[in-house]
Amino acid sequence: MGEAKEPRSECPINAAIEVFGDRWSLIVLRDIVFADRRYFRELQAGSIEGIASNILADRLKRLVTSGLLTREDTRAGQRARYSLTEPAIQLIPLFAQLGSWGLRHRPTSSALNARAELLEQGGPALWQEFMDELRHEHLGSRLPARSPSVRQRLNAAYLAATNPS
Repeated sequence: MGEAKEPRSECPINAAIEVFGDRWSLIVLRDIVFADRRYFRELQAGSIEGIASNILADRLKRLVTSGLLTREDTRAGQRARYSLTEPAIQLIPLFAQLGSWGLRHRPTSSALNARAELLEQGGPALWQEFMDELRHEHLGSRLPARSPSVRQRLNAAYLAATNPS
């Protein structure tokens, strides 16, 4: 893991914002968390915000340096896979709260609201279940069998909102 820079102050809010408070870092983390995009090309091709390749490369490097992602070592010609670290997984409640705030105070699309609404309705119990799943997927921890998974429920809510029948 890389060395994190010293924050400008000892304020915990400032320290957090210095790690992921730029325009793209939380979006990159969001796509890894919710869309399970773990490779550079997946992240760039799937970006609904249209992140440029140089910005994506920079943010991935920053997120690895700050300890929110790991990058597996690869041989020449292999794709590098990114994984969440425990501090990144612990951002799930923040993502849920940001989504809830966005639902109430910003113009959003009904299709993209579905995941935020499900996380808001599920509350801390669902957030914990999702964090456990992410720990299993990214850190290799044991996971009690649950079906459907939180990601499956989030994706089903999104698909139902995008394909009304």
